[in-house]
Amino acid sequence: MDFIHNLLPLFKILFVFICMLAGIRLRLGVGPSILAGGGVLAVLTSMKMGEVLEVSGAALTDDKTIFLALIVALIMILSGLLEKTGQAGRIMDSLTGYLRSPRLRLVFFPALIGLLPMPGGAIFSAPMIQEAANGLDVSGRDKVVINYWFRHLWELAWPLYPGMILAASLCGMSVFEYIGYTFPGSLACIVLGCFFYLRPSVLPMKNNGSAFNDSANVRDFRKVLKEGLPLIVAIVGAFLFETLLSFFFPGIPFELGIVLALLAAVLCSLTANHGSMPIIRALLLEKRFLNMIFMIICVFVFKDILGACGVVDELARLAGGETALIAAAVFVPFLVGFIAGITLAFVGAAMPLVVGLVQAAGLQHQLPAWAVLCMFCGFAGIMASPLHICFLLTCEYFKVDMVEAWKKVVIPSLMLMLLGVAYFFVLL
Repeated sequence: MDFIHNLLPLFKILFVFICMLAGIRLRLGVGPSILAGGGVLAVLTSMKMGEVLEVSGAALTDDKTIFLALIVALIMILSGLLEKTGQAGRIMDSLTGYLRSPRLRLVFFPALIGLLPMPGGAIFSAPMIQEAANGLDVSGRDKVVINYWFRHLWELAWPLYPGMILAASLCGMSVFEYIGYTFPGSLACIVLGCFFYLRPSVLPMKNNGSAFNDSANVRDFRKVLKEGLPLIVAIVGAFLFETLLSFFFPGIPFELGIVLALLAAVLCSLTANHGSMPIIRALLLEKRFLNMIFMIICVFVFKDILGACGVVDELARLAGGETALIAAAVFVPFLVGFIAGITLAFVGAAMPLVVGLVQAAGLQHQLPAWAVLCMFCGFAGIMASPLHICFLLTCEYFKVDMVEAWKKVVIPSLMLMLLGVAYFFVLL
């Protein structure tokens, strides 16, 4: 009887995650599902309503919550502007003259679109894959997996991805410091993508004729700089502002640097595309935009309820620290990522638990290693997910059977997870 009683914290947290996964699976939305999980956790741990409201209010007014919501809003505005004004297409047109290899042409456009963290962005690069594959012996299934895999190369190393910003914030790091640990994930994705999808024995491409005419092969670096200026300003500006703020004003949150850089990038895009203010107004009212902001708020409310209810401390004592950590950093993020197909979902659900367990076990010096393990496993889960919106849209675009394409994605995704485990032991 004592044994079962000791396991109660584990049963509670498992039940909470089951409720969250059920909500996601039933398409209630990631934000509402995470928020409902926080409510269930509060009930299971006998938190009083007044305490829940107090914790939730503190989460809503916390600097981290406000800054992150603002950053995500600006990223979505920038992505939307580049897409709807046609500037993203012009960026790609300006770069075609630098592409000579047929294989490079196939992977370049989805990889470039991957720099714009837009939900379902794979459908944006699918027509470009189709054009790049003209005259080449490339099957529909190969087009699907190349577009899907290389669209997500940068998600573990690009500072504009909301999932990376949220994870860094939850770990108490700047996004660039966090990327300093996670960037090998992108290198692993490149190697796995080349091995499983591009090597000659897998993709023979018997006809290597050019898919572009000579006029597309004109190189104009000034045009590249002109069209790509918003992206350049966003990335370089974020790094520059963060560095200056940390050096001259260490008391100011580093997120302010990212906000300033994104504002400058949005202004660059507005300047380059006159009359695009109505696009911003429309973006601010889109359901997708509002859902994303709501999701950020729900994640921070859940995080604070998780910290206040005491279940993390109980779980750490029960499992002796590292056993509970392995479950939280490996199985929880992979499962949530696989079910939801969204990075923010597994980061919001698993990362607060990982951070809480690391702190409860007194292993703060190991936090980067555990956080990286969580990211690799969760990202492997979303890449293996048949519910990933990019995967579904790409299969639909190329009219390819989803199961046949999915079979080619699962093994590389699991390999990425194994590489993450190996990298974890290196960091540890």
